[in-house]
Amino acid sequence: MTSALRPPFGNFEVVHLALEAGDLLSPPVADALKNWDAREAAESVLYVDTDPDKADTAVFCETYDAPLDASANCVVVAAKRGGETALAACLGLAHTRIDVNKAVRKHLGARKVSFAAMDTAVAETGMEYGGITPIGLPGAWPLLIDEAVAAASYVLIGSGRRRGKLILPGSALAQLPGAEVLPDLCTTAP
Repeated sequence: MTSALRPPFGNFEVVHLALEAGDLLSPPVADALKNWDAREAAESVLYVDTDPDKADTAVFCETYDAPLDASANCVVVAAKRGGETALAACLGLAHTRIDVNKAVRKHLGARKVSFAAMDTAVAETGMEYGGITPIGLPGAWPLLIDEAVAAASYVLIGSGRRRGKLILPGSALAQLPGAEVLPDLCTTAP
């Protein structure tokens, strides 16, 4: 493990302050951290180095002894209304399911909401599929965060790449540009 940095959970050999690991992050994530107005939040973010072949949530949690209920997934959705499509991001804990058909559709005032195509999500975020994270998303996008994520002491999220993850307080995520914390964004996964 790098110097005296210790993550709040998990078994990671290499840990850095994310602000000092910009070359390990996707460019939009590194830029967002560097320019985040909430300096204390930006300074709280840790980068942990991980195997990109073990980036999928269940495998990752087992490999690195990371609790599933402290892992959050960021998904890009396409909201359609009046012949126009707008993109947004949603963040929910890994053991829940984002309620795209009711909560997201209603909140965005859309006629229909679906998960964005992989190519669209990658092109619009500048991040790798499987590593998309709420830090560094396009500024005009709404970022819908389930209240359980914002209330979590610490949350594990993507780094913008399949290699590596970020760990930060859930409350810091609520300080991201465009963030809206919603009480019923997620439902219990079956």
